[in-house]
Amino acid sequence: MDDYRSVRKSLMDSMDDLSNSEKKVARSLLAQYPAAGLNTVASLAEAAGVSAPTVVRFVAKLGYAGYPAFQRALIHEVNAEMGSPVRQFSTKAMEPTSGALTRTQHAFADMIELTYDEVPQSEFDRVVELLSKSAAEVWVVGGRFSRLLAEYLVLHLRLLRPRVNMTLPDAMGHRTTLADLTSSSVVVIFDYRRYDESLAAFAEAAAERGATVCLMTDNWLSPAAQSAKVVLPCRVESASPFDSLVAAMALTESVITGVTERLGETGLKRLQDLEGDH
Repeated sequence: MDDYRSVRKSLMDSMDDLSNSEKKVARSLLAQYPAAGLNTVASLAEAAGVSAPTVVRFVAKLGYAGYPAFQRALIHEVNAEMGSPVRQFSTKAMEPTSGALTRTQHAFADMIELTYDEVPQSEFDRVVELLSKSAAEVWVVGGRFSRLLAEYLVLHLRLLRPRVNMTLPDAMGHRTTLADLTSSSVVVIFDYRRYDESLAAFAEAAAERGATVCLMTDNWLSPAAQSAKVVLPCRVESASPFDSLVAAMALTESVITGVTERLGETGLKRLQDLEGDH
């Protein structure tokens, strides 16, 4: 293979074929991308909580001849992305000679395209499957801005299925939810940079209680990814100094669509009951 193919793209394309241990390596790499991959095999293995041979197998599954070839590809990608227009949007955001409407149009289009190119199909399908199990209790929580997406997801899921709850974002809200969790519970966490440390602690505690944790985050991955069984990353770079949740909203809409399609007549009947439309 071409050693200089995008490592991130190789990773996302291979995610469906990785073992659980190899997925831990992938998520550790994404969480500190690309720095984690520029350290030694032992360092990456320690960060992921796996053995060094697992890291070697992971690199081989991506199609690289060895760890040195993998690192060469990372370095090449870093050098290439430093000059990418997408990477420079934030520095150009305040230029008065360029119109905000046009800049944001291109920035948002790029964000959405990159997000959908990189989302592993198996991870998306797993989230839809978990949220479509009407017997499972679902709890959803978000951070300072991302709780808007959490509330949006909850409002739609409640139209389609029962037992959907919004976790309040304060400490008592977290503790109350944790007290109610069981091994059949599904917890959806929205957390994008700058990450909410309390959500990482909440995710860890939820996983310890046996709940299945699903994480909606950015491509650098929230620390909550360490406790998540399923992770849906998206791009957040925008044309302004502020990260954008446009792609995150689009991905959330896709999840809602997937659940709607999976529930089918069951979801339609509940919607009709709620809307009084028979």
